[in-house]
Amino acid sequence: MTRPLTLESFMGIELTQDKLTAALFFIHAKPDFSVTLKELEQWVKSQGIVYGLDFVKLHQIAENPQAYYKGSTIIAKGTQPHDGKNGEIRYLINMEDRYIKPAEQEDGTVNYKEIIQLRNVKRGQLIAEKVSPEPAEHGKAVTGELLFGKDGRAARFKLGKNVVVGSDGSTLYAALDGMVTHTEREKINVFPVYEVNGDVDYKTGNIDFVGTVIVRGNVLTGFRIKASGDIRIVGGVEGAEIEAEGSIVITGGILAGNKGMIKAGLNVHSSFVQDGNVIAGEDVIVSQSIMHSHVRAGRAVLCSGAKGLLVGGVIQAGEKVEARTIGNTMSTATTIEVGVKPELRSTMTEVRKQLRLLSDNISKAEKALTLLDQLASIGQLTPEKMRMRVQLNSTKRQTLEEQAALKDQMLEFEKSLEETSRARVDVINYVYGGTKIVIGRYTKFIKESAKRVSYCYSEGDIVAMPQY
Repeated sequence: MTRPLTLESFMGIELTQDKLTAALFFIHAKPDFSVTLKELEQWVKSQGIVYGLDFVKLHQIAENPQAYYKGSTIIAKGTQPHDGKNGEIRYLINMEDRYIKPAEQEDGTVNYKEIIQLRNVKRGQLIAEKVSPEPAEHGKAVTGELLFGKDGRAARFKLGKNVVVGSDGSTLYAALDGMVTHTEREKINVFPVYEVNGDVDYKTGNIDFVGTVIVRGNVLTGFRIKASGDIRIVGGVEGAEIEAEGSIVITGGILAGNKGMIKAGLNVHSSFVQDGNVIAGEDVIVSQSIMHSHVRAGRAVLCSGAKGLLVGGVIQAGEKVEARTIGNTMSTATTIEVGVKPELRSTMTEVRKQLRLLSDNISKAEKALTLLDQLASIGQLTPEKMRMRVQLNSTKRQTLEEQAALKDQMLEFEKSLEETSRARVDVINYVYGGTKIVIGRYTKFIKESAKRVSYCYSEGDIVAMPQY
């Protein structure tokens, strides 16, 4: 057979538009056509196909070209380029929807009051960081050309309020204590105030926030609000737990039913308190009335508004209690204690309990030791009772040391009870019988009503000073 000078008259190359695939096809189907692998390879390369050659397929075509006369056969494949992955913002806190499933307890029950998850952050806390984009993976055409992919785009922070970018440009920090929030166009903000537009109930669940909480509704029995800042409730509070490191303002009053607790690091303001338990590091200020409640203030309890009624329960203040009216005509038992911080009185009560317990333990040990000493005197002390005697002596000695330390502590407390020169109870209108006034260590029972009077300590007694 006489071969043609070239193979173009027998074969052709078909190239896809993206140059990633080359296919060989036959133009003429001569029964006696033949070609060597080397000739075929050189011809394919002469057609510009130089990368990704399928040498197995070329060998098969050279061995039996007649088998490939029909259709086209892929003989080369390039490498697909891949665009680099874009950079992204990775959050260090959960930015998903704030509502979550009710919390499951250890015993398998569900707490439907724990259904909210606030995105709390502290000042200087890392909120988010940039994840670097990835470079492109370039490809190669069967013709040998580079096929360029696109490098990933760098992410950028969409800055809102109270956030700062770190010096490296790739980290984002909170500028203050608060809650991380997305606003329009996915801007990242930290807001120091969390607002509830309605009641705190099973819909909102309990709230634990690092800033200030505002509730534009009521707080129902059994629910809890805790805040590192202030709490303002434009409504009423039932038997709930409200705790703030700052101040608490309750415009609608407290109707607790002897449940829950209101506790503020600074002040508590309320229109009224009924059957409540209120604690303030500084002042409790009530405009209308405090009825049948336990109120404790580090500095003062003030109930001197238009009504200014204080009746029933126990009122304790470090320095001063002021009310328009204390007690009532029915002589309802009302206790007013001033001159000692309420927590100190609680500590004193606890120390007294411990002293009584230690005294009882010492008495029991002494009785047991007396019996053991009697047995020893007549030579009937067994080795077991000898060990018991040693143990009891050691226990008694240790208990006596604890008792002496508590007595010293109690003595310091007693001294502080004498420092009551600033303590006073001011009655703007009337104080009624049934009222007990305690200033420091001294107590005065009011038997007859009195008008416009101040009670203070003077020369070992509580005296009533008229107001002018």
